[in-house]
Amino acid sequence: MFLKKGLLLILALATAIMLAACGDDDGAEFQWDFVTEEVQGQVQYEYADEFAERMAEKSDGRVQINVFEYGGLGDGVDQAEQLMDGYTELAIVSPGFTGTMVEEAQLFALHFLFPDDVALTQQILDESEALNVELREKYEEHNMTPLAFWTEGAMQWTSDRPLRSPADFDGFQIRIQNSPLISSSYEAYDADPTVLDWSELYTSLQQGAVHGQENPIFFIEDAGFHEVQDHMTISNHNNYVAMTVVNTDFYNDLPDDIREMLDETVEEMRPVAFEMQEQMNEELLDAIIDNEETPTEVYELTEAEREAFRELAIPVRQFFIDNYGDDSERILNQLIEEIEAAQ
Repeated sequence: MFLKKGLLLILALATAIMLAACGDDDGAEFQWDFVTEEVQGQVQYEYADEFAERMAEKSDGRVQINVFEYGGLGDGVDQAEQLMDGYTELAIVSPGFTGTMVEEAQLFALHFLFPDDVALTQQILDESEALNVELREKYEEHNMTPLAFWTEGAMQWTSDRPLRSPADFDGFQIRIQNSPLISSSYEAYDADPTVLDWSELYTSLQQGAVHGQENPIFFIEDAGFHEVQDHMTISNHNNYVAMTVVNTDFYNDLPDDIREMLDETVEEMRPVAFEMQEQMNEELLDAIIDNEETPTEVYELTEAEREAFRELAIPVRQFFIDNYGDDSERILNQLIEEIEAAQ
């Protein structure tokens, strides 16, 4: 593990030196790395690419941002650690990859916490003091400053059978990330949550080693999961939340004018990110529905059907409170109050 991290840090430093040398030729005063957890054509990468273009334009070329696809500097955990240690400047980070550092951030894994309305969810992510003040301070203890929380769309289920009630999950093997909280959420439905590496998921679905998975629609289509799954349930049981994060020391040491440009770009990108995910999720849902070669039955849960899942999901909040940080109860309760006030 130490050797792996050492090699990744050497790679990051070598890449930064190489890019800085290239930057001398084009006159850029600031060379930053912006790492993402997705690849070209997906929401995070396209967000970062647009962010880089806007910063270059605002600064008249003084700032050049080099955007990395997922895997360019390691996996999600590696990328978060590199940002924390100052080897990279900017990143889009999923809270799940920082759960060992900021346990309270695991609240994003709770089912049926945010509203069904994705636009309202984004408004809460923009305005919540529980997230943008309390949780941000937790991250800053680890030299990471979240500048924005934003949704990549609601999470949906794909499966080898219809999923319309908790009873349909009895014995259902659903692939999950390595998270006791996510596992508890699915155990509440009597499912069999199965931890599986992302690289093995498509083949495992194809061969029936696991029965289903969860992701936003754009990711389901792009990864081709609908090709090897007969059903997709529009459940909106959660939102896939990403964070635009900057290394705290780097951010605080920026010249005032450059930091103002950075903050301004973060604000400009809020509606852009929402429009990106909305367009991708809508268009790719149509692509899944219209795919005649590998047809997938798409079913949207009724509100009554969602309520049956919600009733089982709410008690899992106590598991979060008991296991995820000293301030988990306070931050979660504050967020719930903000959600209720917004509805």
